Amino acid sequence: MTDNAQQQPPAPTTELPTQYAPADVEGPLYERWVERGYFEADAKSDKPPYTIVIPPPNVTGSLHLGHAFEHTLIDALTRRKRMQGYETLWQPGMDHAGIATQNVVERELAKEGKSRHDLGREAFVERVWKWKGESGGQISGQMRRLGDGVAWTRERFTMDEGLSQAVQTIFKRLYDDELIYRAERIINWCPRCLTAISDIEVNYQDDDGELVSMKYGEGDETIVVATTRAETMLGDTAVAVHPEDERYKHLVGKLIKLPLTDRSIPVVADEHVDPEFGTGAVKVTPAHDPNDFEIGQRHDLPSIAVMDEHAVITAHGPFQGLDRLEARSAIVAALRAEGRIVAEKRPYVHSVGHCSRCSTTIEPRLSMQWWVKVGPLAKAAGDAVRDGRVKIHPQEMEKRYFDWVDNLHDWCISRQLWWGHRIPVWYGPDGEVVCVGPDEEPPSGEGWRQDSDVLDTWFSSGLWPFSTLGWPEQTESLAKFYPNSVLLTGYDILFFWVARMMMFGLYAMDGTPPFHTIALHGMVRDQNGKKMSKSFGNVVNPLDWMDKYGSDALRFTLARGANPGVDVPIGEDWVQGSRNFANKIWNATRFALMNGATVEGPLPDASKMSPTDRWILSRLNSVVAEVDAYYDDYQFAKLSDALFHFAWDEVFDWYVELSKTTFQAGGEAAEVSKRVLGEVLDVTLRLLHPVVPFVTETLWTTLTGGESVVIADWPSDSGFRDEAAEREIGTLQSVITEVRRFRADQGLQPGQRVPARLTLDGTALAAHEPAIRQLLRLQPEGGSFTATATLPVAGVEVALDLSGVIDVAAERKRLAKDLAAAEKEKTQATAKLGNEAFLAKAPDHVVDKIRTRLAKAEEDIVRIRTQLERLPQA
Repeated sequence: MTDNAQQQPPAPTTELPTQYAPADVEGPLYERWVERGYFEADAKSDKPPYTIVIPPPNVTGSLHLGHAFEHTLIDALTRRKRMQGYETLWQPGMDHAGIATQNVVERELAKEGKSRHDLGREAFVERVWKWKGESGGQISGQMRRLGDGVAWTRERFTMDEGLSQAVQTIFKRLYDDELIYRAERIINWCPRCLTAISDIEVNYQDDDGELVSMKYGEGDETIVVATTRAETMLGDTAVAVHPEDERYKHLVGKLIKLPLTDRSIPVVADEHVDPEFGTGAVKVTPAHDPNDFEIGQRHDLPSIAVMDEHAVITAHGPFQGLDRLEARSAIVAALRAEGRIVAEKRPYVHSVGHCSRCSTTIEPRLSMQWWVKVGPLAKAAGDAVRDGRVKIHPQEMEKRYFDWVDNLHDWCISRQLWWGHRIPVWYGPDGEVVCVGPDEEPPSGEGWRQDSDVLDTWFSSGLWPFSTLGWPEQTESLAKFYPNSVLLTGYDILFFWVARMMMFGLYAMDGTPPFHTIALHGMVRDQNGKKMSKSFGNVVNPLDWMDKYGSDALRFTLARGANPGVDVPIGEDWVQGSRNFANKIWNATRFALMNGATVEGPLPDASKMSPTDRWILSRLNSVVAEVDAYYDDYQFAKLSDALFHFAWDEVFDWYVELSKTTFQAGGEAAEVSKRVLGEVLDVTLRLLHPVVPFVTETLWTTLTGGESVVIADWPSDSGFRDEAAEREIGTLQSVITEVRRFRADQGLQPGQRVPARLTLDGTALAAHEPAIRQLLRLQPEGGSFTATATLPVAGVEVALDLSGVIDVAAERKRLAKDLAAAEKEKTQATAKLGNEAFLAKAPDHVVDKIRTRLAKAEEDIVRIRTQLERLPQA
């Protein structure tokens, strides 16, 4: 904490503007927090640590609703822990985002009529760094708008010097432990980005294609195979059948003619083939299909690549130079001309992989790449969850995690890019291969060259929980803040990022997992539950809503929808409702301050308090305990909802209103209630602060004169409970609610005063008569009082004189008309539902609609009859 944080708190004031203006408050407040060092973390502190890393956003990115959602939840956790006395570190930073960033800069170059090859590698990388300095990282400013309490002095970037050293260190260690190797295998290749991408960066979607069945061989030695990628037949090196398939046993081991080429290929028997699927025979293209590659390995088949990096055909013949899709049509036409097409099905809907960055159709391709042998690393990552060292929340997400880590394939970590961590391997003139650590000099001399590839972005972000703390150096920060307390992230990157961090953390940190808990949240969707997408036209810029309604309103809306592991729908009207809540907090606190609410001095003894005072303090402590339990279970929606209803319904709508008569009467009871109201507001604002930090900071400092609610103590449950007071006020609420309902049913205006007799003698509510009359607008009975309507409620009786207030005859006539309509609706619906012929023919949704109409009619009948019974006789 800076010296500024040690200054004396401002003198308390009861002055608040009449309206809350978020735009005037939020920016200056945030900068004050940062200047005072509230969000910084001290590795030398003797406080217990609480650490969370930010899932590093791409340097190319800007704040979207998903970021705002996740950051709101992390900020709420860290703000609470800071108030609880923890040395709290929320580690910020950004990811260099290899493919995405290179694409951005290459598009800029294209506008100048250049490519990266025109600049050369070194100049291109310098250009990317320049772009990063000028245009990258705009999300940092947007995080400030949202109120993120991150330790800005510790901000890291996955390509900065320290993190680059960590990447080189762990690569060297994995290489020396034979957990990194180089091999030629089938990879996912993007012909647009011109790089390999990992399995988890492939998006699968149903595309319209074609399924072509074609005949190989001649005469009795023919066999039919089917494919959706006819162009790959130029690289076929076998046809495979199941060893037990009687239809093809006579062909196994023989050579058959491969159409359109001058080659013959063998028929091999392999148990991978499903004899029940299609013709039971499959073409084998080892260089262009991962399953075929495995068959090729088992049967020692050659691998013939027939496409280049741009997915252009390279095989000799008439198809050379054609794009893969052009070649597909041309090859099918050529086979058709030879009479080799047995069947064609189009459109044929099938699942096709697309690059997650540019949506180009992925091409499986045989390529020499670098790989991580994940077997032992993945086992350790699975064991850490199985033995309880790491908890996954919600627990039902464990199955997804195990399904992934228990079935991981080796990880292709090399990318054919220039922007990223270059692979620290050098090749010598005589075939030497040297992996160089960060403290070693690379080999030099004629013929030595460094590998041209860079590492997958997820390789460096997998080190994030410890590389950001100074690893491989044994720093004070690493000792203090590792492992992280919790990782809060979306279930969608459980495999991209979480599993990588688990594997690397356990490996690099001697078996200590990178975090104690993995708390998974869902995705933000629109108010109809639909995925947000530019193509759907439903993408929302959170900055627009923050400008319009304030950051607190957006944060509260997001937190209130956050159930663990479940997607979150959000609509603008919900944000508007949260803005109304912020205004309600503001107005209620302003009213309380104007009426003398205070935090000065200890709370009065319970014996001096009214039942209303004891009720609200009892409820306050229950809510403190409830909110704590929800925080510890990552139930953000439930804790937000509990705070909303307590603050709005119980504090503002009931306690403040019930206390008005006490304040007006004055005396000792009023002074006690003013102190109780101050206590309730103080605690409520502190409870609300982690989710809605800006409005609560302004109100709390005004109410208490304290320096900042950011560093205030988190409320604790004092244990005070008063069940008798809770029952008494519950009864009072029932009476007021029921009479309000009756007034509304009779069409009385909220402010319209009605003569009434209250029979409260001998009940616990006798002392509350002034409050009941004030809240219900009930004036004392006069000499001409006539009880025209009597309501027995909760053991008391409220008699009202409605003569001269409403036209009883007209009201009875209106209600009678409504009753007749409801009874007619009931009769018609009952008749339809009793008609067997109708029920047999009508669609389910029609029958359900009629059942709903019947239920509504029955409810209306009960309601209207009750209203008629309560009306005086005309």
